[in-house]
Amino acid sequence: MTTALIGRKVGMTRWNLEDGRNIPVTVIAAGPCAVTQVKTIENDGYAAVQIAFEDAKARRTSMSVIGHDSKAGVAPKYAHREIRLKDDAAAAAFSLGQSIDVTAFEKVKFVDVVGTSKGKGFAGTMKAYRFKGLCASHGTERKHRSPGSIGSHGTDRGHGAKIKKGKKMPGRLGAERVTSRSLDVVSIDAEQNLLIVKGAVPGANSGLLFIRPSTRLFKPKARLQAKA
Repeated sequence: MTTALIGRKVGMTRWNLEDGRNIPVTVIAAGPCAVTQVKTIENDGYAAVQIAFEDAKARRTSMSVIGHDSKAGVAPKYAHREIRLKDDAAAAAFSLGQSIDVTAFEKVKFVDVVGTSKGKGFAGTMKAYRFKGLCASHGTERKHRSPGSIGSHGTDRGHGAKIKKGKKMPGRLGAERVTSRSLDVVSIDAEQNLLIVKGAVPGANSGLLFIRPSTRLFKPKARLQAKA
């Protein structure tokens, strides 16, 4: 059974470990999530389960979402997420309307947290990429924060005289999908559906998050997860 959940970032605080260390942690309101659709290879060409999080007011959603969620016997939900499964046997473990809460992470040591980073609007190269800027000596005028010459990147052989793709230039900063990998699960509060992980996670407080077991672990963490 999958242990992925949708949740919201509550905020950051400090946590005292048993060995006396004090570490920064993030509190996440993870679930409960309802199963709103189960897909199988026979019917849909692949196996997957769709989970939904947080009730939405009917007037703030669409008729298609209301009808879709009503088939699962749940109220219209705010966020939906599909999770791929290996085969139909894995999909058979789920049923429409089933509730998945934070206790699904009891045997998980490390998680990946996916969210949307804070949007910071239009930014220059010094803020976005830590460029040093131009010299502040006499004659530079008011161009101290400009990126400097880009002429050396003005030709791309075979594609005409234009800036190469990926050139670091001023533009929108933030508001992108970000994944924080292999975060330690510090504690689980089953009564309040809270998941506490070590370190920071993407986005602002109250932002939506997708939490899943870590997909890539270094050997030391992989050994700890195998023992769980």
